[in-house]
Amino acid sequence: MLADGEFDLLVVGGGIFGACAARDAALRGLSVALVEREDFGGATSANSFKVVHGGIRYLQHADFHRVRQSSADRRTLLRVAPHLVRPLPIVVPTYGHGMRGKELLRLAMAAYDAATFDRNQGVTDPGRRIPRGRTLSRAQVLERFPGVAEKGLTGAGVFHDGHVYNPPRLVLAFIQSAVEAGAVAANYVEATALIRRDGGIAGVEARDDESGDLFEIRARVVLNAAGPWAEQVLERSLGRGLDPTTPWSRDAYFVVGRALVPGREALALQSITHDPDAVLSRGARHLFIAPWHGASLVGVWHTVYRGDPDDFTVTGEELQTFVDEINAAYTELGLTIDEITRWNAGLVPFGENEPGARDLRYGHRSRLVDHARERDLGGLITLIGVRYTTGPSDAAKAVDMALRKLGREGPPNASHEAPVRGGSVEDFDMLVRQALNQGRVETPEEALRALIHNHGAEFGRVLDLTKERPSLGLAVTGSTVLRAEVVYAIRHEMARTLSDVVLRRTDLGTAGWPGRDALEECLSLAAQEAGWGADRARRELEGVDGHYPAGIRERAEGRRPT
Repeated sequence: MLADGEFDLLVVGGGIFGACAARDAALRGLSVALVEREDFGGATSANSFKVVHGGIRYLQHADFHRVRQSSADRRTLLRVAPHLVRPLPIVVPTYGHGMRGKELLRLAMAAYDAATFDRNQGVTDPGRRIPRGRTLSRAQVLERFPGVAEKGLTGAGVFHDGHVYNPPRLVLAFIQSAVEAGAVAANYVEATALIRRDGGIAGVEARDDESGDLFEIRARVVLNAAGPWAEQVLERSLGRGLDPTTPWSRDAYFVVGRALVPGREALALQSITHDPDAVLSRGARHLFIAPWHGASLVGVWHTVYRGDPDDFTVTGEELQTFVDEINAAYTELGLTIDEITRWNAGLVPFGENEPGARDLRYGHRSRLVDHARERDLGGLITLIGVRYTTGPSDAAKAVDMALRKLGREGPPNASHEAPVRGGSVEDFDMLVRQALNQGRVETPEEALRALIHNHGAEFGRVLDLTKERPSLGLAVTGSTVLRAEVVYAIRHEMARTLSDVVLRRTDLGTAGWPGRDALEECLSLAAQEAGWGADRARRELEGVDGHYPAGIRERAEGRRPT
C-alpha cells in the first residue's frame, strides 16, 4: 500500500510528534502515510519521564505562551486518552519565607491556576481533572516524607501535572486512530533518502527492515518528524542539516524496583544545578521521585550531547553520581546502585550552552521548519519537538503548514476533542468496576486494571481471545500482563519483535528485567503466533536482554554480577 499511488502527506518518524501529526492530518481528510525505521514510540518517546507537564515551571521564565500551550496539551491528552493519562500530584517542600518559602509558592500556584482557568474544559472523567494547587504544613510533609531536609522546612506546595501510564502505548493509540481515519502506517520501514524532483521533494526511498526490499513512497508533502535523527534525514539527501544545527540534551533517569514515596504523590527535591534563564528562581532545579507501576522513577539529569543519536549511553559511574545526589537530598532513602532495575535516556532539543557548563539552558520551543523558505525546497517540512507534552499542538501547526502547501484550506484541527483508540472512557474507575462485575476472566483486579489502562474501552477485544484459548486469560509469570495481551500485540498491534511486546505493547519489561521464566513464556506465545523458528526465537530473547545491562539481569536472578 505504501508504494501505491501518491499520498498528500508522508510522515517520517513514529514518535509522539509524528503520531499526532498523522492522526490530525487523517482526521482533516488528507491521505496520509507514516513510516518508522524501528518500532512506534520506541526511542525518545519511550524514554520520557512519563510526565505531561502543564507549564507551571514556565512561570519562572515569565513565558506565559508556554504555560498556556502546555496546559492545553495536557488537557488534550487527559481528554482523548483518559485510560493512559491521569493527574499526578507533586509535592514541593518549602523553606524559610523568601524565594523558597511557602508564601511565594502559594502565590505562584494561584497565578498558575488563574492562567490555566480552562485546564479541565471538556475533561469528562472526574478522576482526570487537574485540581487547584494547595499547601501542606511542616508536620504533614514530615509525616509523608520523613527523610527530607528539616532545617528551615515550613511545609510544601502541591500542584498537579499529568502522568502517562505507558508512553509507547499512547503513541500507538494515536497511530491506531490515524489508521482508523484512513492513514497507512508501518514500523520497521526506514526512509533512506528523500526523492528530489522539479525543485522539491516528492517522497522518499524506503527499505523494509525485515525483507530488505527497496521501494519508493510518493507524497506531495513530506513531514520529517524523526526527532534526533531528523537532521540525518536531511544530511543524507541534501548534504546538510539545519542551520543552525539543533543542540541536544541526553535526558536520563533510572527506575528503582520499590516504592520510594507513599501513595500516588511525587516528590520534588533540590538538585545541585540552577536555571540560568529563570526570571524568578527558587534556587536549584528540581529532581523528582515519582511512583510508577509499584516502582519509582528518579530523575531527570541533563547533559549536552553532540554525538551520533544511535550511540549515547549512561555509564555506571554516572548512575552512581545520580544515586549520590538523590541520597544527599533525601537521606532517608539510602539508595544503592544495586537497586536500579533499569535506566532510560533520550535526546531532546536543548538550549545553547558553553562547553563544560553545569547550569544548563533548556530548549524552550519546538522547531518547525518550512524548507521552501529555508532553502527554496518545496514539499518538505521538518518538526523537531521539544517535549512529549506538546505533541498535539505542535503537530497541528505542522499539519496547518502542510495544508497551505497543498493549497487546501481543510477543516480546523479537531484532534484535541476526538478520543484516540480506546479513549472513549467517561469514568475510568467505573469502567474497571464494571469489568470486574462482568467476571469475564478469572484474573486479579490488578491485572484487569492494568489491561484497561493499556487498552481503555477496547480491553474487551483482548479478552475475546480467551474464547478460543481459555489459558490466555492467565497472567504471565510474576506479572500483571495477561497472556492474551502478548498474542493480541502480535496479531493486531503491529508488534514485530519480542522487544516490541515486552517493552512497548505490555507492561512486562518497563520497570525492569521481567525474569527468564516470564520472557520464555512470552516468547513461546509470540513465536507460535508469529511463526518464529528456533533461530529467530533465540535472537528475540537476546534482543530483549540487550535492553538491560548484565548486572541488572544477574541481580534480578539473585546472582552476583560478574
